[in-house]
Amino acid sequence: MPVFSLDPAQTAWCAELRALARRRLRPLAERGEPGRVNRPLLAELGRLGLLERVFTSSALELCLLRESLAQGCTEAETALALQGLGTYPVVLTGTERQRDRWLPEVCAGRAVAAFALSEPGAGSDAAALTLRAEPDRAGWRLTGEKRWISNAPEADFYTVFARTGPGAAPVTSADGRDSPDPGSASAPTSHAVPDGARRGSRGVTAFLVPADRPGLTGSPLEMLSPHPVGALVLDAVPVTGEDVLGEVGRGFRTAMTTLNLFRPSVGAFAVGMAQAALDAALEHTATRTAFGGPLKDLQSVAHQVAEMATRTEAARLLVYAAACAYDTGAPDVPARSAMAKLYATEAAQYVVDAAVQLHGARALQRGHPLEHLYREVRAPRIYEGATEVQRTIIAKELYG
Repeated sequence: MPVFSLDPAQTAWCAELRALARRRLRPLAERGEPGRVNRPLLAELGRLGLLERVFTSSALELCLLRESLAQGCTEAETALALQGLGTYPVVLTGTERQRDRWLPEVCAGRAVAAFALSEPGAGSDAAALTLRAEPDRAGWRLTGEKRWISNAPEADFYTVFARTGPGAAPVTSADGRDSPDPGSASAPTSHAVPDGARRGSRGVTAFLVPADRPGLTGSPLEMLSPHPVGALVLDAVPVTGEDVLGEVGRGFRTAMTTLNLFRPSVGAFAVGMAQAALDAALEHTATRTAFGGPLKDLQSVAHQVAEMATRTEAARLLVYAAACAYDTGAPDVPARSAMAKLYATEAAQYVVDAAVQLHGARALQRGHPLEHLYREVRAPRIYEGATEVQRTIIAKELYG
């Protein structure tokens, strides 16, 4: 069921979130060390009860949360989203012991999570991952490398996806209960992947790996926007059946179900950045004078701002529609999620770039809000499925 407007309670909550982001979260973000996990910021997100909301909210509420935080503090939004991405597989398929150990710590902002799927040769083609889970008497030994992992190497635990074997047989989870099938009618629709990827996805298992396991090392990577991103090296890291998330050989479904939830909210993050850039452009063009009057009186400027506003609103509606489809169990979740992520991230890139152009050189100066947004807006077009991958998903869904 598409949502075309928010009710008064939702509108008030979004306004409160924007205010919290500017007043309480942005100062902590500004004091953080670039490229490092900001634990004081996470602790404040926990005190405010926002981390817990990632796991208890509907998909629409998650989108409102991410969009609102992004308008006031992109670092806070990203820190919250990464906690959700790294921990949601535990919520989805974790054992009671795994949940009891880690969920309270994550929600309080005391434990840092990471989603370790990408590899040097398997980014967008996640089904091509090669990290090996080699059997031994106690369980498995994980050997290989992960790359471009957010919160690495500082996370306290990692959701690691490894290849246990081609077509490994499903088994019950470590506590003896049957894991929920992410492809069942009671769970969100699984992510659509090409036939070759389906074959490559067989035999992938998800493991919950604490950071202190022997053989697990990592190093930070310097990125365009200074977020905590790193590489992991796993050298015969020991794991047992108690570390399995869900079922052996079914980890790829866990990964894709997680991404189906978070892809629309990546779009919401993009919408928040676009709205912040649009607001800055409106203020600037209304007050900046040139050629005898305010910039807004120039038709070329006014039309540019109108286009920015239209793309931002179109992106917002696609995101809300995808989130509502997820919440209602609609059959077209993969296509809607892909459309929302695709359009919103591309629209945000356009809107932020246009806002920079309207501001001129001042927007390129280090410390200007738009300079910050210009660096932040680029990555969402790549992570959690690049734009080109989203188009492939949409086309596959259209052709059935």
